Amino acid sequence: MELKLHRPICFFDLETTGIDITKDRIVEISIFKVYPNGNKESKTWLVNPTIPIPPQTTAVHGITNEQVANEPTFSELAPLVHTMIKDSDLAGFNSDRFDIPLLAEELLRAGVDFDMKNRVSVDIQTIFHKKEERTLSAAYKFYCNQSLENAHSAEADTMATYEILKAQLDRYSDLENDMKSLSEFTTRKKSVDFAGFIAFNDKGQEIFTFGKHKGALVEDIFEKEPGYFGWIQNADFPLYTKKVLTAIKLRKLSTK
Repeated sequence: MELKLHRPICFFDLETTGIDITKDRIVEISIFKVYPNGNKESKTWLVNPTIPIPPQTTAVHGITNEQVANEPTFSELAPLVHTMIKDSDLAGFNSDRFDIPLLAEELLRAGVDFDMKNRVSVDIQTIFHKKEERTLSAAYKFYCNQSLENAHSAEADTMATYEILKAQLDRYSDLENDMKSLSEFTTRKKSVDFAGFIAFNDKGQEIFTFGKHKGALVEDIFEKEPGYFGWIQNADFPLYTKKVLTAIKLRKLSTK
């Protein structure tokens, strides 16, 4: 089944130096863009992460420090990446919990003002886990009846993810072929930032999900304890979380 699209959607996958969203860096990124008219384009870049790739990570994706030593840094690639995705919804395998948050950190670090306003994300892993409980390679075998060659290659994983979503739509008649609907189906919780430090309560108000102010309204805490905002901005929180909290603080100030 081909996708019904109201705007382009970018399937993407990252290979990285590790799994820490705030500290690790991209070493490979592959983007496969599908347009509403059926046109497609793809780009894959190796990236110099500017920090060492640990041997245990190289053992997973096969990318060595020597391979990326002369490749562009993400800061150099950021304008190209942003141009490709800025008009698009996003999709990936475990993308809501890892790829999108890490990509957001890299873009913000490069000075690109990335956010998810006016777009949705579809996490194909969540569809798979809600329906079958498997890994990407098993999903590709299950839905597409093919073995995934070059697993943990960003390009191979990206293309497999695209094919899996189409096969999932063929298999499950209750899945609507609409990116907004699929985004809602794959959303695990209503968080405001990618990392889940800020969430919405039942009234749609932003609350903290951690620490001594867990469950408290963000605006209330910033009003009662102004230094808490400064502490977060100077602590080791994701850049996107800091961006969200800054927007909440500025919104509150503008109403005074």
